[in-house]
Amino acid sequence: MPRPEVLEEIKEAETAADEIVAEAEADRDDRIAEARKRADEIRQEAEEEARELEEQRLEAAREEIEAERDRILEEGESEREGLRARADGRVDDVVAYVLDTFQEEVHAQT
Repeated sequence: MPRPEVLEEIKEAETAADEIVAEAEADRDDRIAEARKRADEIRQEAEEEARELEEQRLEAAREEIEAERDRILEEGESEREGLRARADGRVDDVVAYVLDTFQEEVHAQT
């Protein structure tokens, strides 16, 4: 093969190699861009799931607090009613005690 033809083939081979490298680099850049895009999507999905989970946990905590509040209020109401009932049952005794004490003081002064 004559020398000019060999040089021409080498140039063509180099050009083809350069094109292959350029295509490979472009493909690499496209894949990296796609991977970054997918990573962003995954991160956004994870953040959304975390927000949803946080909201669910907050709602569960609110419900638990509300249930505890209701229980405490019911307990307080029950205690109040018990105290009221005991106080109502002792009114006659207190009135009698006050009258006896008053009468003793009156007799003591006379």
